[in-house]
Amino acid sequence: MISQVPASDIDLFSEASLRDPFPLYRQLRDAGPMVWLDRLGMYAATRFDAVRACLRDPQTFSSARGAMISDEINGLTTGSTIGSDDPEHQVHRLVVGRPLTPKAVRGMTERVMAEAEAVVDRLVAKGRFDGVTELAWHLPLTIVSRFVGLPEAGRERMLVWGEAIANMAGPPNARAQASAPALQEMGLYLANEIQREKLAPGSWGAMLIEAADRGEIAAEKIPVLMADYLGPALDTTIGATGNLLWRLSRDPSQWAALRADPSLIASAILEGVRIDPPVHWFTRYIARDTAMNDVELRGDTRVVLLYASANRDERKYPDPDRFDVRRKPADHVGWGHGTHHCLGVHLAKLEMQAVLTALVDRVERLEPAGDPVRKINNGLHVFDHLPLAVH
Repeated sequence: MISQVPASDIDLFSEASLRDPFPLYRQLRDAGPMVWLDRLGMYAATRFDAVRACLRDPQTFSSARGAMISDEINGLTTGSTIGSDDPEHQVHRLVVGRPLTPKAVRGMTERVMAEAEAVVDRLVAKGRFDGVTELAWHLPLTIVSRFVGLPEAGRERMLVWGEAIANMAGPPNARAQASAPALQEMGLYLANEIQREKLAPGSWGAMLIEAADRGEIAAEKIPVLMADYLGPALDTTIGATGNLLWRLSRDPSQWAALRADPSLIASAILEGVRIDPPVHWFTRYIARDTAMNDVELRGDTRVVLLYASANRDERKYPDPDRFDVRRKPADHVGWGHGTHHCLGVHLAKLEMQAVLTALVDRVERLEPAGDPVRKINNGLHVFDHLPLAVH
């Protein structure tokens, strides 16, 4: 029997909501697998099965008009790997993903592990450090930014640009408006600096130019595809690392479990992204009238896929608010699912594995050393600062 979609006036983008959205997600899950959000004027997929079903049906739940809430950002990202459907998406994903395949990432392992060990040695000697700005930032900014191949003058702005994109991806609130200048700066930089003679030979950016030379992609798509490397390669991995370090520092039993059995590091990473994904949502355009979970959904509107809510769905995961490094939730949607599964997932796992392996080898106790500072951002659920102490 087809029924009406329940409606909610919950504001997911108030400062209080962005600090702790999980009680609101539970309210929305309790209301139904699909809920109409009055404040956004779109549906929300709230439960695990509903989010996965949308991600498995790109013909109905399309990315071709963008995957954000903001119409402006959707327009700017059309044709990117995020803002496209097959066959265009598959072509662009193949090109952008070449340096991010499992084989390519394995080739980075020795360098990434050595860099992680060096920075952890230095920080352990200090005894206290910021888990975000001194540790989680390190690998993406010292290694990944060089892989991208941008000139030195732009690398220090990459995190600012990624944060601006995430803010502007949401509704047009004050945070989004304040981020507009940084996004304009990024656009000018990409337009001016993505030149054959300016990009490092063999870099990811140079690979895009070579793909255009071969006719695999249109040359005008290079800037928007280059932008695909900025957020996925940097902000999300930094955020996931910081979120996981926060969890481990607050639960000595979980840290002790990793030290006793370092093979649990892989499942700890899965569990960390399940319970605290750095990106809580993307949207899809509903291309036609459809029905899901016995409710009607109107075409020509949007649905926000609440990944973070799905990852704590009581119908899927027992005791979902409990962090457990032994859980092994390989099917969570923190990295997406289906054709748009995160392109950078193998690199992200390598970076996080390198950091945790180095720490577990050297640190008996990982503890909070002060109050963390959460970033208030429309599209990122991460920390700005995370004071930690090691013993």
